[in-house]
Amino acid sequence: MSEFFTGIGKIPFEGKNSTNPMAFKYYNPDQIVGGKTMREQLKFALSWWHTMGGDGTDMFGVGTTDKKWNETDVMAIAKAKVNAAFELMDKLSIDYFCFHDRDLVAEADTLAETNARLDEITDYIAEMMKNNPGKKVLWGTANCFGNPRYMHGAGTAPNADVFAFAAAQIKKAIELTVKLGGKGYVFWGGREGYETLLNTNMALEQDNMARLMRMAVDYARSIGFDGDFYIEPKPKEPTKHQYDFDTATVLGFLRKYGLDKDFKMNIEANHATLAQHTFQHELRVARDNGAFGSIDANQGDLLLGWDTDQFPTNVYETAMCMYEVLKAGGFTNGGLNFDSKARRGSFEMEDIFNSYIAGMDAFALGLLIAQKMIDDGRIDNFVAERYASWNEGIGADIISGKATMADLEQYALGKGDVIGSLQSGRQEKLEAILNNIMFSL
Repeated sequence: MSEFFTGIGKIPFEGKNSTNPMAFKYYNPDQIVGGKTMREQLKFALSWWHTMGGDGTDMFGVGTTDKKWNETDVMAIAKAKVNAAFELMDKLSIDYFCFHDRDLVAEADTLAETNARLDEITDYIAEMMKNNPGKKVLWGTANCFGNPRYMHGAGTAPNADVFAFAAAQIKKAIELTVKLGGKGYVFWGGREGYETLLNTNMALEQDNMARLMRMAVDYARSIGFDGDFYIEPKPKEPTKHQYDFDTATVLGFLRKYGLDKDFKMNIEANHATLAQHTFQHELRVARDNGAFGSIDANQGDLLLGWDTDQFPTNVYETAMCMYEVLKAGGFTNGGLNFDSKARRGSFEMEDIFNSYIAGMDAFALGLLIAQKMIDDGRIDNFVAERYASWNEGIGADIISGKATMADLEQYALGKGDVIGSLQSGRQEKLEAILNNIMFSL
């Protein structure tokens, strides 16, 4: 088998003082952090769409990187992607990958022919996995947004024929995920929303989306899928308003339709900022509601109004992310999928490695910081002390349900002005503590 990334060997860990661009400075797979190895805590995954297929195309220009992998035939291109992906994962010490069905092989003229192509390429992937033990599917999904048939949505399409086609496509994608041993399946509503309410039956569209999800869950369980289902919130782009706007919105949707026991969240950093939230906020909402599942690791540019999917290098963000992950008890079936792409101008094969090394090191450093925050205890202790009044007296009575409205009125009348009960939030002090922790590693 030919080598695709010639001149690049297996990326070593050399420590923070290394200046070698082809070495990890912080990601040491075997280092124990919080009782697990970094490899176990971070569960890095390669995204098939950006890494193996993304060629730098944007709305203003064609691709700048050749991702046909020196092949021209459809199946030959697909198999070359597999070979290149496994070489890349091996050299980067990445254990997992994620895919959309249409990432694996180009769509054919008919659904039957497309499914035959998918069967062939997943047979090839399964053989590669057998020959490369330790390489696993983190999750699979279906691309129900790229083809023109989905211009008005898939599960929320106004046409029942489109809904039926999407259901058939999702059925196959679930089967492929099970075939390859994946422990997650993601719903991302790429066009599940609206451009204008003038032509939209919102109630029917959301009812139908719930119907599709219920059918998918029931079918997947019937064929032995025992992993997690995820929804990936995103507020807009390409649709002006998407029904999976943010984690709180998705939770409301799931509870309305009785799907909340079946689904968790796949949180993407760049989607959080598009919703005017922080990455940590979305993770906290998911964690607080028992819905934390998996993460799409990337970052956006706050000076741009769209989903730039840059490789994550902001260590403050990765530290806050990993703080939430550790507080949630770590990953179970989920992990950190690099839903990230090298910049359009970073068009050489070496840039793929530079990008992944930067992102993996940023999350490894974030993990170290997060664990040190927990071990240090100052921030957690401050939060506990700030809410201490809920542990005794009137606070404990409120929490237990013992206090009535009349009891609270009597308490307030006897207490008088409660301004004296307030304490400073100490935001600046806490931010300084965080900086102290970060820069003392």
